[in-house]
Amino acid sequence: MRRLPLADPGIPVHRSPAAYLRWLVRKQAGTILVAMCFGIAWMLAQALMPAAIGQAIDAGLGHRDTRALLDWATVLFGLGVVQAAAGVMRHRLAVSNFLTAAYRTVQVVTRHSVRLGATLPKRVATGEVVTVGATDIAQLGNALDISGRLAGSVVSFVTVAIILLATSVPLGLLVLIGVPVLVLAIGPMLKPLHRRQQAQRELAGDLTTYANDIVHGLRVLRGVGGEEVFARRYATRSQRVRAAGYRVAGVESTLDATQILLPGVFVVLVTWLGARFALTGVISPGQLVAFYGYAAFLVQPLSTLTEAADNLTRGLVAARRVVRILDIEPELPEPETPDPVPDEPGEVELADAASGVRIAAGSLTVLVVSGQPSAARLADRLGRYTAGSVLFRGVPLDRLPTAEVRRRILVSDTGSRLFAGPLRAELDPSGALGDERILAALGAASGADILAGLPDGLDTAIEERGRSVSGGQQQRLVLARALLADPDVLILVEPTSAVDAHTEARIAARLAEFRTGRTTVVLTESPLLADRADTVLFVSDGVLAAAGSHAELLADPAYRAVVLRGEDDDRPGAAADPVADADADADADADAGVGVGAAGRRPGAAGAGAGRSGTAAEERIGAVAGDPTLPAEPRRAAEVTE
Repeated sequence: MRRLPLADPGIPVHRSPAAYLRWLVRKQAGTILVAMCFGIAWMLAQALMPAAIGQAIDAGLGHRDTRALLDWATVLFGLGVVQAAAGVMRHRLAVSNFLTAAYRTVQVVTRHSVRLGATLPKRVATGEVVTVGATDIAQLGNALDISGRLAGSVVSFVTVAIILLATSVPLGLLVLIGVPVLVLAIGPMLKPLHRRQQAQRELAGDLTTYANDIVHGLRVLRGVGGEEVFARRYATRSQRVRAAGYRVAGVESTLDATQILLPGVFVVLVTWLGARFALTGVISPGQLVAFYGYAAFLVQPLSTLTEAADNLTRGLVAARRVVRILDIEPELPEPETPDPVPDEPGEVELADAASGVRIAAGSLTVLVVSGQPSAARLADRLGRYTAGSVLFRGVPLDRLPTAEVRRRILVSDTGSRLFAGPLRAELDPSGALGDERILAALGAASGADILAGLPDGLDTAIEERGRSVSGGQQQRLVLARALLADPDVLILVEPTSAVDAHTEARIAARLAEFRTGRTTVVLTESPLLADRADTVLFVSDGVLAAAGSHAELLADPAYRAVVLRGEDDDRPGAAADPVADADADADADADAGVGVGAAGRRPGAAGAGAGRSGTAAEERIGAVAGDPTLPAEPRRAAEVTE
């Protein structure tokens, strides 16, 4: 069996569901052909057993020839050995074909999802993607799994038909005509089955999306008392899925019953006619026994043929969902002839023509955004998750490969989440950083207390989407992860929205020091973060309205109304006390061994972290680690404050 997952799943053909299935077959042609060979040997050995038994009866028992009886008994034993050995190999290859088709589909869908990035959640519901990995891959695997048995069924049927024709033309014609009639009789049920399966899959995908939304917002629902309302809505949708499942089951049960009834009637007919021929002397007693064995055996290939038709129908339904995802194209195309990126930054690292925002290289810049577009939309544009005229070191972002943009610019917004796994792997997916560097990032994110409260420290297992920590703790861990990625430009959207004021002050005091020499952009309305910035840019209604220090901009009533939330306090030193507290707390953390200095920074570490964390454009944080195997995940606002 081949190693899974595959090193290269290939480029899928997705013109249609049938084309995708054919592509899967071509990619696994070798194992499918070998499985067919073993399937033919396996079922052919079964098909020849009635002939061996009939010969043993006629040549051995009929003529009282012990030697002939032993010879045919040996042949029967040999057929049994061949059947057993071929059956084992056929099953192993069938499992290999099943798993390979499933893994290949998951890999191509995942790879395409990463390529789509922010486009995917805009075009396809989360439940659609989940259903591909949870249900559809099994149906695609089954469509290829049955190939060995299908080949064996066809060959054994033809073999039995030839034997029957050679023995008795009427019986042979009965088999040759009767079997296609039985298969055609089942055909009319496949179309309604296909239609009902597709409707049931769509309802199940919608229910999965709805359940995903409920789970993600469960704390909020509990807080506002909305659990019962959403529970009733979920129950209603669940009943729709169940009703659709009943409709599918009705057709499937009829199909299953038909698979037993029609072959059974066929066996009775063949046996009855053979018995009449035996009584008239047309065939011998051994041939009658063989005919009965053939008739009983033919139930298996006939059932396999109808099962193959059912599996193919299910496979086409599953392939349609896969093709629907693969047909989506990214909203932002790759440049045909990309431009090179200067290795050394100039005076301006990032410039947005639409707003007039210019980010100085190596600085900590705070963007305070009022009106439309929102801060998240501006961050999307700066990180090239939406179209815009943005320059990075003088080169338009749309002239750079997307992978290069993700490597150089990291956007982390309030939708960032943690994956399931050890905390160390969450913060440093590459595994290249030492504990000293990780602890320094945690210190900069004011996360020393989180680490102290975990039972196994950095080796503590975090639950999926960070559910084992509070909203504020999760936000600080996500910030630490973004800091450890160490991109050329780090864009943070409200990185302290879920923490208390003292924690926010500590983060504000340490962020600039940790990012020394790198460009950091923070989109926030926090006066604590603005007070620590090298430059504050005030963007009103999408246009740069003012630039300067936080203290200078407090003289602007519009700016003051945003950062002080309308408070009638225009003292430039309003944030002084919290910052002083933060300095004291930073000293305390330093005594505890959690450093925030830049001494542990790896030169050129931007290559380790690329892409976007969490993402306002709804792209999964996996790109932070430069991991192209991680699928996209929709953005959700921070639900809980600490």
